[in-house]
Amino acid sequence: MLINGARALLESLRHEGVEVVFGYPGGAVLTLYDEVYQTNFPHILTRHEQGAAHAADGYARASGKVGVVFATSGPGATNLVTGIATAHMDSVPMVCITGQVANPYIGKDSFQEADIVGITTPITKHNYLVKDVNELPRVVKEAFYIARTGRPGVVVIDVAKDVFDAEIEYRCPETIELHGYTGEVAYEVPAVWEAAEAIFAAHRPVLFVGGGAVLSDTAKYIREIIALTGMPSVATLMGLGAVPTGTDGFTGMAGMHGAYASNMAIQECDLLLAVGTRFSDRVTGNTAAFAPKARIVHFDIDPAELNKNVRADIPVIGDLRQTLPALIDILKNGSQEDLRTRFRSWLGDVLSMERAHPLGWKESAEIRPEELISRVRALVDEDAVCVTDVGQHQMWAAQFFGCTEPRHFLTSGGLGTMGYGLPAAIGAKLACPDKEVVLITGDGSIMMNCQELATMADNDIDVKIVIVHNSILGMVGQWQRLFYSHHYSASELKGKTDFVRLAEAMGVDACRITTREEFAEMLPRALHEKGARLIDVIVPREADVVPMVPGGKRLDQMVLGGR
Repeated sequence: MLINGARALLESLRHEGVEVVFGYPGGAVLTLYDEVYQTNFPHILTRHEQGAAHAADGYARASGKVGVVFATSGPGATNLVTGIATAHMDSVPMVCITGQVANPYIGKDSFQEADIVGITTPITKHNYLVKDVNELPRVVKEAFYIARTGRPGVVVIDVAKDVFDAEIEYRCPETIELHGYTGEVAYEVPAVWEAAEAIFAAHRPVLFVGGGAVLSDTAKYIREIIALTGMPSVATLMGLGAVPTGTDGFTGMAGMHGAYASNMAIQECDLLLAVGTRFSDRVTGNTAAFAPKARIVHFDIDPAELNKNVRADIPVIGDLRQTLPALIDILKNGSQEDLRTRFRSWLGDVLSMERAHPLGWKESAEIRPEELISRVRALVDEDAVCVTDVGQHQMWAAQFFGCTEPRHFLTSGGLGTMGYGLPAAIGAKLACPDKEVVLITGDGSIMMNCQELATMADNDIDVKIVIVHNSILGMVGQWQRLFYSHHYSASELKGKTDFVRLAEAMGVDACRITTREEFAEMLPRALHEKGARLIDVIVPREADVVPMVPGGKRLDQMVLGGR
């Protein structure tokens, strides 16, 4: 079949099972977009390339599939960079296809030329510059394989403009040959046995669940380990949803804004069973004083993460889809002792910590942010997908929007990207059309990519947007209150932006809630109405996210606040 490179690219995407692409056209990709038109290829036009990248990211996180983005050369490609870095830091599988100037013009500072391969090398798993149309089918197949296997990540394919126009006798490659990369990570059975023996020897273990358990779809094994052993469990921000909120002994998020019981359990345990986490500084606090009484067992697919931030006594390299079932098999057959009985006293101690310092808030005449998110959680379906932006509202959502399933709490963890939430929620809704999707955002974050309200309206995408509106860059303001003598330098937002009129101007219905009477009446109605809604909720400016571990402090040196 003789077709042009643009059609060959779309055919390759179909072979990879791509259901939708997010993107923005421009000169270098006009031939590609003409083929999108002629073949009616599913495509969502965002209002900014960064929005396209975040939408593909949200789609990938919610679905477990590879997200796909199109952008043109130069500024179109560079506008993807923040979205690429966001996905890269959180190990999200994405393939970004960018146009490049035609072959004769590459390297000559031509109009809208940018070396996107060079720019993105530090923030991708791999990237390509395609200058020969005959290479295109192979490159696309390799890119998807690399993006989704091993530790997932982002692959950029930069395609010269004339490659889209050139003709090719198209055949989809049936095999992949990548020198030095198989996508498979073998595990050592003795390491798994050593991990199991550490559990058999422990008296105060904690299961520490990271985002890898979500990305690898191994939450079922995490839950089985908890059921077998009865050990307490905690999660990182990215691991939320792997263990259902309400599970006996699950105390929620650990780290800088983690629950008191989660952080204290880590500090008091004699065994930390860490699964699919990279021990980010947001989680560990002072690494030299992290889990000081514990032997640390670290399960991870990426050898580079082992002993990088926290030294593991027992490193277990391998795919969690293989190592966790192997561990469970040993736990079932390797000891006659009932571990649940042995760990019951320790579980009681952790639950006592939780009762002593529960998450909550002080009642007030104003609408508290914690109360708002708790109320939203109660009003939406149990399997609703929560997407957040970054800042105080993100931490309140992590604390109070309890998730019962993996891939139901989507947020920018490693990069902490404001503006992620709105486009990511669009992607999540397209990935999960039968689920409710609610975005928790702030009056700072929403403005970073507010243009995507138009994308939401034009495509009839039903997302409920809740703005935690405190007229300040909340997390910046909190640090300025606590550590910079209330010097609100460039963090006050004045509160003059009318988000209701902004949303309505872009085609999204909206309302504002300022009083308790409106809170009781309008919030349920807005969340339950069909179609996209923006709900602007006014909350106190000086509400702090607590607990909080100040930078460089131990996890047990939390600021608890008055609540």
